[in-house]
Amino acid sequence: MNYIVTGGAGFIGSNLVDRLIKEDHTVKVIDNFSTGKKENCNEKATYYNMDISDSTLESRFIDIMKDADGLFHFAAHARVQESIENPVFFENNNTIGTINMLKCANDAKVKRFVYSASSSAYGNTTKLPSKESDPINPLSPYGMQKYYGEVCCKMFAQVYDIETVSLRYFNVFGERQNLDGAYALVMCVFAKQRLNNQALTIRGDGEQRRDFVYVGDIVNANILAMQSNRVGKGETINIGTNNSISVNEIAKLMGGETINVDPVIEPRETLADNSKAKELLEWSPQVSVQDWTPIYKKDLGIK
Repeated sequence: MNYIVTGGAGFIGSNLVDRLIKEDHTVKVIDNFSTGKKENCNEKATYYNMDISDSTLESRFIDIMKDADGLFHFAAHARVQESIENPVFFENNNTIGTINMLKCANDAKVKRFVYSASSSAYGNTTKLPSKESDPINPLSPYGMQKYYGEVCCKMFAQVYDIETVSLRYFNVFGERQNLDGAYALVMCVFAKQRLNNQALTIRGDGEQRRDFVYVGDIVNANILAMQSNRVGKGETINIGTNNSISVNEIAKLMGGETINVDPVIEPRETLADNSKAKELLEWSPQVSVQDWTPIYKKDLGIK
């Protein structure tokens, strides 16, 4: 099969590219390398250094997408706090870029479009676990933009007849996660602090909880969403573990001294109801953050 992966040099996208190549698919990657890394690139994939929000490149995008069986859309600016500081910049990439890719994919007659959505759409909800039908209340421009991408995907499925699926990721961890915290992942912050012999900075009381999901499980979900004959009409599906762990517990797993600092605007807890993923995709998580953290520490040389 022939696949397009936007953001395929990034954390999650590059893991998917490797899996697709391993399974003997042909892969083309569109990435502007603003956060993606050259070292994440797979030599068997073809890379195009292009900005998805640049509408002047529409004809080139369509040419690249011709003959593709499906498109996985990962490309996005993913920093929550930075989106609050610079919402217009994030809007251009996360909203305009997504619509641009949807239109080009439709014009190129790509059969299916799998979109990387975000659990940040739920905001600071007290109804847990979060179900796809629950109210939406994003706390950041990033959360708002990722939700709007779901709306766009559903509309394109209804109006333009391109098959779309939106996967609403919870907190993703795993190989190639960025120590600078591109996904605002507390584990990355703690790892960098351990490597620099610094105390781990815990925001607020540290009892905020997150549903952490392994990047390999995210990759599995994407492949299942691309291949399943039970989806394609604009569905939104949670991809999380239905288990949460506190920041304080993550700090204990990472080890070292801790200090508490001022809190930031963020949900108190995230927790996925993943029954829809199990039903429609026959997906379930395989790797826990508790099991993976010791492996991560060993790879980084942290004792």
